[in-house]
Amino acid sequence: MKNKKNVLLVYYSQTGQLKQLAEKFVSPLSNHDEINLETLAIKPEVSYQFPWSFIRFFDTFPETVRLTPAPIITPEFKQQKYDLVILAYTVWFLSPAQPITAFLQHEKTKAIFANTPIVTLIGCRNMWLMAQETVKKHLKEAQANLVDNVVRIDSCGGPASFIATPLWMFTGSKQPVSWLPKAGISEEDINECTKYGEKIKSVLLTQPFINEPMLKNMAAVKVNERLILSEKFGHRSFNFWGKWIIQAGTISPYLRHALLYFYILFLITVILTVVPISALIKLLLSPWLKNKIHKQKRLFSWPSGE
Repeated sequence: MKNKKNVLLVYYSQTGQLKQLAEKFVSPLSNHDEINLETLAIKPEVSYQFPWSFIRFFDTFPETVRLTPAPIITPEFKQQKYDLVILAYTVWFLSPAQPITAFLQHEKTKAIFANTPIVTLIGCRNMWLMAQETVKKHLKEAQANLVDNVVRIDSCGGPASFIATPLWMFTGSKQPVSWLPKAGISEEDINECTKYGEKIKSVLLTQPFINEPMLKNMAAVKVNERLILSEKFGHRSFNFWGKWIIQAGTISPYLRHALLYFYILFLITVILTVVPISALIKLLLSPWLKNKIHKQKRLFSWPSGE
């Protein structure tokens, strides 16, 4: 009799969307005689309420980008070793959501991840490159083997999502006003993720070990080259301001909030000016930057590829 393959799904979902995406992704692995699927929902010690309040939302940004997350309840694992771990996460301020960072930093996680194949599954608005680079570093430190990455983004489009997604976060409704498209990942994109689960199931049942990407040539990710420059600039900006806002808070919570409100105005200005300008510059220079852009897309789409 064959030994069962042990698969662990880990996720943190505040709105419920990522949970739906993750469950659809692993649905082909469920209730299979030769696969033991274990699910771990990460739980913060203090829950993040949804919908967000305006100030609470932005007040999480400094610790999120500086990778100093609020603690989570200690994760419990039923197995000492897994044949595959699927890590599903969303993106806060171009970084992994705080509970995911806390999970990656946890000593129990590092022991489980060592020499284990990992598939990352991202559900977010549209910017995920810098967050995934952060996750890659954590996985490398844990000596884990990242074999695949799958990304699904909001279907309402970049410009509209600048309004639609924040409204969803602050109201709890994906379409609080009729003149905006519905925020979030489309049902079609979520349902389509079963094809990745089917492929993973096939590999699990036919190969003794997983050392190579399973999802190549399956459109697992799509790198938007126009956003690369904006993401890099935004990530540096978040880190710089996050550091100073945290330091201001050690002096006075009022000083922290004052600096935070100033940064919110700065951020809105950047979104309205720098982001479209950088996208235009990238577009205009693309004929001369073709090789560099190709290398960047290969880096960010690794290991599954576009």
